[in-house]
Amino acid sequence: MGVKPLILLALLLTAAQSVTAQNAAGDTVLKGSTIEVIQAYKPVVKKAPKPEWVPQLPPKDTVRPTLTFDVPQQTLYYSYTSEPLRPLALGKDSLKIPFANYIKAGAGNLSTLYLDAGLGNIKGENYEAGIHLHHLSQKGGIKAQQVALSGLEAEGIYRQKENIWHAAVEAERNQYFYYGYDHSRFDYNSDSIKQTYTTIKLNAGLQKALNISGKKVFFNPTVNASLYTARNNTSETSLGLNAPFHYWPDSTLEVVVSLSISLTQLKTTIANGGNNLAELLPGVILHQGKVTGHGYLGFAAGKDGKISVLPDVVADYNIPATILTLSGGWQALIRKNTYEQLTTENPYIFNNFFIKQLRKDELFANIRGSYRTHIAYNLRASWWNFTNLPTYINYPGPLADLKQFYVVYDDVSALSISGGMRYTESEKWSAGVSVYFYSFYQGTLAHVWHEPALKMRGDLSVIPAKGLTITAYA
Repeated sequence: MGVKPLILLALLLTAAQSVTAQNAAGDTVLKGSTIEVIQAYKPVVKKAPKPEWVPQLPPKDTVRPTLTFDVPQQTLYYSYTSEPLRPLALGKDSLKIPFANYIKAGAGNLSTLYLDAGLGNIKGENYEAGIHLHHLSQKGGIKAQQVALSGLEAEGIYRQKENIWHAAVEAERNQYFYYGYDHSRFDYNSDSIKQTYTTIKLNAGLQKALNISGKKVFFNPTVNASLYTARNNTSETSLGLNAPFHYWPDSTLEVVVSLSISLTQLKTTIANGGNNLAELLPGVILHQGKVTGHGYLGFAAGKDGKISVLPDVVADYNIPATILTLSGGWQALIRKNTYEQLTTENPYIFNNFFIKQLRKDELFANIRGSYRTHIAYNLRASWWNFTNLPTYINYPGPLADLKQFYVVYDDVSALSISGGMRYTESEKWSAGVSVYFYSFYQGTLAHVWHEPALKMRGDLSVIPAKGLTITAYA
């Protein structure tokens, strides 16, 4: 019984194997089936490596950097012209005399005689003084064509702790002859056409610097008196006071308040006339920054009590990254037109004239700069208004000798353009030229007499050797 089942199982297995072999040989396709494989998975996270911190310097930078600089063009001048040989400068802290003691003498055409001398070594620990003498005379080929100017100036300064006392005296004699007439029609002796102007001036002042609560305060009151005389018993006396007050709230701002009073009396053979002026001038000055300048608003009481407002506002702007400076403003002033001022402009005037004070206003725009390192230039455009501008006209008529001028006042306006340029070659030489052009209008006279519409000036300075400067003007 046990053997038969085993034999039967063996036969079945043999038959199944035979069938399988037959199907494989004939590429028999089995029915579709799904095989699912199941495997146990356990995720494992790798441990991050622990960094080892080792302190060390960064690697050396061996690349050469490229540096660029935007340097604005500079205009530097190294030639310095000598100071004028008038050693007395009123209002300065110390005397500046070209030489301690000097004397100059010269002669030229038109019978010219020239003398200039100075004494400047009068000084001690707390004081210093200087004296200046000068003379110039000329005589031309026309009868009575001659002039002579002689003068003396002396100035002294005394220092006393915070105070600086100052005093000065000036005396001058200026002689002219009225020679501008038709010599074929008129014959005058020298005494009848001689005019001599004599001036005596006194000036005294105090400079005082204070420190109030850490702030700088500067006070400089001065008083002056003068006597000016001419022929025909003509005399003009003046007395003045000037008291400026400066206060610095900080290093960039300065506050200024100035009071000035000037009293003048003219006496002639015909009439006497007063010519007074009082001014109050408050304002501020800006010293630093791209925009600098000052602003004043003056109030003036002039002749016959006339009140005037005098603005003085000027601003300068330095254009960044350039060498150009733009400026503009409005400036107004009153000139008293004293007899001394008018005869300085034209010494051949009559001594009998009406006194009118001049007001001058200017609105301007200005640009200045330089080109490279040798050329500096300036250009200015202005509008002017003159009230009571003194002009000088010969007395008309067939019998007039035309040797003297009358003062005629006129109200005019003008447009002007001015410019200048200078070339400087280190300490070798320099040359400059300036031109002023005025176009007057709205006047009541045919011309603005004695006011040229075109002014030109040129100069050349050469330094051929150290300590020697030769200068020429045209």
